[in-house]
Amino acid sequence: MPTTKPETIEALFLEKRKFPPPAGFQKIAHVKDESIYEKAKANPEAFWESFAKELDWIKPWQKTLEWNPPYAKWFVGGKLNVSANCVDRWAKSAHRNKAAIIWEGEPGDQRTLTYWDLYREVNKFANVLKRLGVKKGDRVAIYLPLIPEAAISMLACARIGAVHSVVFGGFSAEALSDRINDAQAKVLITADGGYRRGGLLPLKHDADYAIKETPSIEHVVIVKRGDFPLRVKEGRDHWWHRLMQDAESFCEPEPMDSEDMLFTLYTSGTTGKPKGIIHTTGGYLTGVYATTKWVFDLQPEDVYWCTADVGWITGHSYMVYGPLANGATVVMYEGSPDWPDKDRFWRIIEKYGVTIFYTAPTAIRTFMKWGKEWPAKCNLSSLRLLGTVGEPINPEAWVWYHEEIGKCKCPVVDTWWQTETGMILITPLPGVTTLKPGSATKPFPGIEAKVLNEAGEEVGVGGGYLALTKPWPAMLRGIYGDPERYEKQYWSKWPKIYFTGDGAKRDEEGYLWLLGRVDDVMNVSGHRISTMEVESALVDHSAVAESAVVSRAHDIKGEAVVAFVTVREGVKSDPKLTEQLKEHVAKKIGSLARPDDIIFSADLPKTRSGKIMRRLLKDIANGKVLGDTTTLADPDVVKHLQKTYEE
Repeated sequence: MPTTKPETIEALFLEKRKFPPPAGFQKIAHVKDESIYEKAKANPEAFWESFAKELDWIKPWQKTLEWNPPYAKWFVGGKLNVSANCVDRWAKSAHRNKAAIIWEGEPGDQRTLTYWDLYREVNKFANVLKRLGVKKGDRVAIYLPLIPEAAISMLACARIGAVHSVVFGGFSAEALSDRINDAQAKVLITADGGYRRGGLLPLKHDADYAIKETPSIEHVVIVKRGDFPLRVKEGRDHWWHRLMQDAESFCEPEPMDSEDMLFTLYTSGTTGKPKGIIHTTGGYLTGVYATTKWVFDLQPEDVYWCTADVGWITGHSYMVYGPLANGATVVMYEGSPDWPDKDRFWRIIEKYGVTIFYTAPTAIRTFMKWGKEWPAKCNLSSLRLLGTVGEPINPEAWVWYHEEIGKCKCPVVDTWWQTETGMILITPLPGVTTLKPGSATKPFPGIEAKVLNEAGEEVGVGGGYLALTKPWPAMLRGIYGDPERYEKQYWSKWPKIYFTGDGAKRDEEGYLWLLGRVDDVMNVSGHRISTMEVESALVDHSAVAESAVVSRAHDIKGEAVVAFVTVREGVKSDPKLTEQLKEHVAKKIGSLARPDDIIFSADLPKTRSGKIMRRLLKDIANGKVLGDTTTLADPDVVKHLQKTYEE
């Protein structure tokens, strides 16, 4: 078997730069014929209608698409319920005893919920929410570890028409508070704690600090995950298991208009304030249903595992809504891939017979670093398809994944999409697409994605900006409470065209290669972090006068956070302060935003108008030759910073 050592990787690509679909895979695939691309392009509305018709509608739609840029409405006039589509139609069929969720906690505890079990739990918790005064249109915040109750909470909200806002359990109390206040959430669902790398995540403890500043919260529901120390406030705090004891086992699903809000999910932007991305009901469900079915070639017997946390859009679309709408068996794992040892993921695949595995390039590069001996210990023969998500995957990691995990028999679907897009937009179709390591290949049928130059002209072969020129079903419908920001951020670069914020290039065969962000949003381990948000957190510290944050390349995380800091008069910049500032950022935002490097400087490079030259700081952080410094007020600042960083 060829190796992926650095000295042989170039030769490997010359020998195996294209990977056609395996014959056995192609034989049973949902899509075997490339003509589907032309068919979808000729009539995209009819194409999306064909998937919508596979869902259960309470009332049919009158019009497929109403497009008034930058606002779209899909399946206008139609009514349905997402919870009923994900749970009821399987629980009331021969699939009722099929496993819906196979869950494993980091300590090794296990639970399996059939579709009938899930149906019962979702109905009961929907009634619990109603008893707590939650009505259609109310917002509910969810701050949980990756446990079945997270999916149950989401589906229960969808059942009664409440809008859920899931906050990643790794976020700090302050970040949670900001998101609750922006959404004006009425109820918070959390847990006493969670497990990570053998340690405890004090979720209820952090939630208590958060809700000191959140007047909209009326009730807190606590899932008992373990024996974590916590305070319970009478009248406000309620144990999940006690509320569920007396709850009725059926709750009528609320008929929801196709354009009713399903959830908001907060993502980093180019300002310090996170954006509450709005996703609605009918178009979103159609988009994630269709892409789950075709991108992963989901078959009835598959055991599907997406390793994302439910706090991110990948967890929403491809762990909960997309797979369950398809009646799939979904694996959930609470903890870290290296606990208690570096073969945890591979042992889970072996234990449950996982057939589809969807993870991030960051994780794959980490697995490479740990060594192929760890997956080699386990029987991975059940796998038939691999996927990647979150950031562009480098060719070396792609080949390692294909060889060491897929044993050269599993197609690798490298997928591109965003919180804002709701669904996968650029991806191979594993039954028809010839794969190229590092390329997300082509837009999904019915999607129109182009590479444009600054003037908005299409680039034939070469690089530019990735843009979406036609609406798609799961597209965001706005930013919660901020329509002006929605229009300015996504639709102002070119008329009636969605600007993704990502760079891309197209090769001679029309394949797309994603190049990462072109704005001030960093992609750290597949998570989007705003440079402005980190800068705001640093300046909040009493020792800091000014800061500028950039990213540098990182072998494992893709990008690492680098902070350039000017301290206040009389403050000593030393290793102790460095650690204090890193901890301060982690407390304000979450550990994922903790800077890898902090560089102190008497001044920051600025233009004569006072604008910080982040481009030059990024060059320094990445060890590149410096660009033009003629516009700087003091060019010597850059030379000093470069010298400091190199030391």
